[in-house]
Amino acid sequence: MNVLHIVGGKLTGGAARGAYWLHHGLKEIGVDSWILTNSRQTLGDDTVVSTSRTKMGRLLNKINLHIEALLLAPYAKRQRITFSTGLTGFDFTKTEVYHRAQVIHLHWINEGFINIRHLSKVNKPIIWTMRDMWSFTGGCHYTLSCEQYLSGCGRCPHLGSKTSADLSRLVWKRKRKFLPQRMHIVGISQWLSDCAQSSLLFQNFKIRTIQNNINIRDFFPIEKQMARRVLGLPLDRPVVLAGAQRLDDDFKGFPTFLKALGHLKGRPFLLFFGNLDRVSLNCLEHDHRHLGFLTEPVLLRLAYSAADVFVSSSHMEAFGKTLAEAMACGTPAVCFDATGPRDIVDHQVNGFRARPFFPEELAAGIDWVLDHSTPAVLARNAREKAERHFDSKVVSEIYSEIYNEVFLS
Repeated sequence: MNVLHIVGGKLTGGAARGAYWLHHGLKEIGVDSWILTNSRQTLGDDTVVSTSRTKMGRLLNKINLHIEALLLAPYAKRQRITFSTGLTGFDFTKTEVYHRAQVIHLHWINEGFINIRHLSKVNKPIIWTMRDMWSFTGGCHYTLSCEQYLSGCGRCPHLGSKTSADLSRLVWKRKRKFLPQRMHIVGISQWLSDCAQSSLLFQNFKIRTIQNNINIRDFFPIEKQMARRVLGLPLDRPVVLAGAQRLDDDFKGFPTFLKALGHLKGRPFLLFFGNLDRVSLNCLEHDHRHLGFLTEPVLLRLAYSAADVFVSSSHMEAFGKTLAEAMACGTPAVCFDATGPRDIVDHQVNGFRARPFFPEELAAGIDWVLDHSTPAVLARNAREKAERHFDSKVVSEIYSEIYNEVFLS
């Protein structure tokens, strides 16, 4: 079976890493797996083909991104969220890897990579793994409190639009026109699958849930004191870790985390990674350290292993890959009992699911983990959950069965 994964943006990005680990897991079980991307990074992998490998490819990608920016320019009051149109992009159906493929597997296809119109040209089985909400919205990747995707978008609050015939409506209508009707849709959490099934665009599609995957050979426990020595962290204080690509994205709920700190019993040492506004850190009364933006698995593994608890305060998350990574490193996790993270953390087994979205409830979860009488049991449970459910090889076996199913149907 020859499978082509379509992956937009940097391969070190959050959504792309899940796709790349799946790609490697598939190769390990004998699937002829390839990636087509517009990322300049190919990670030294001969089975990753980049449209940005040439000067012309890089120029076209810049032009596509510039057009995307121009389309958004009239919306001066738009919110600070990622909004993608799918109006520009690369015609991947003209590539050699497309012609060789038997199954096309879409992942995160934005950042000027794929023009939705080109999907109508695909004459092969398509699987689309939704890694956020964009596939069934008018352009936003997370709807937050908006439910316009239930009725076809327009009057987009993220764009600051007051008219129904806005850019979000145009994007939504193009999806309805060009998306193949025999696609096989996969959500990486039950919450995401449920949202897609309730949307006007995907309500008639069969949607299944396959949880996101991580490479547990990259993420495994390191002895806690050793990890702390390497990172120069306190050896005799509890350490609370929080991290994401962009901790200050609206849906990540970082202000809720900051409020939760005021409800904690003690004053643990705080550790952060990812892009984060320094102003937020300067206001902290707790001792803390910011490791910056981490991409190397060894550094992430050290950070997860050094912590006593990992905290995700996200209000909306397609999955919550950092939670799974932390648990694979034997670190119990705390999250809200909502959206994607609900599938990852088992309440008071390998972490704590707090009542959404109260800071005091999040604090109660952190205290519960830090005060636990047998932290080694929590650590073991966390690692076992990651091995059973999130290992790339486990998830690859599930996808391999789906590839054969859709190819033969």
